Amino acid sequence: MRVLVLRTSILGENSSSDQLLDHWLAQHQPADVVERHLAQDPIPHLDGERFAAINATTPDAGQAAIQALSDTLIAEIEAADQIIIGLPMYNFGVPTQLKAWMDHIARAGRTFRYTANGPEGLLADKPVTVFATRGGAYADTPMDHQAPFVKQFLGFIGLKSVDFIYAETLAGPNRDQVLNNAKTAIAA
Repeated sequence: MRVLVLRTSILGENSSSDQLLDHWLAQHQPADVVERHLAQDPIPHLDGERFAAINATTPDAGQAAIQALSDTLIAEIEAADQIIIGLPMYNFGVPTQLKAWMDHIARAGRTFRYTANGPEGLLADKPVTVFATRGGAYADTPMDHQAPFVKQFLGFIGLKSVDFIYAETLAGPNRDQVLNNAKTAIAA
């Protein structure tokens, strides 16, 4: 099994989401793992030049290099049998590093298309597991702007089998217990 792992935390070895990703990898021991450390090796943020390059039908030399990164990121998704994402919450949203990754893989005609019935994802569905780590309790509340966005975006490109494992209230006194509960959910 090939697994694509997206690490998005800016906290390095203090990252709760990375702890959960490591626990998942130890439990499942996939034969082939491709890891993207989006905070350590960031993908450039989208601007007008990058947007034009990613979507160019006949890219010039400069655009081709930018488009090649997008092609690589999409190929990693296509080659994976499963995707796991570490998703810490920063200021009620997704890490900016994850958003940059999303901006490079959302390509009309390549990962989605518009039809008479609305948008259609072009990537083959596969399981995606998201480890959502938060200081407070947000799941299934109007304050959770993160999980619905991630699920909508992934579905937009064709990845509809998305499951979330939450580790919430990590800023409270029961941090270790919260992480242990999430690890138990991973084992299940």
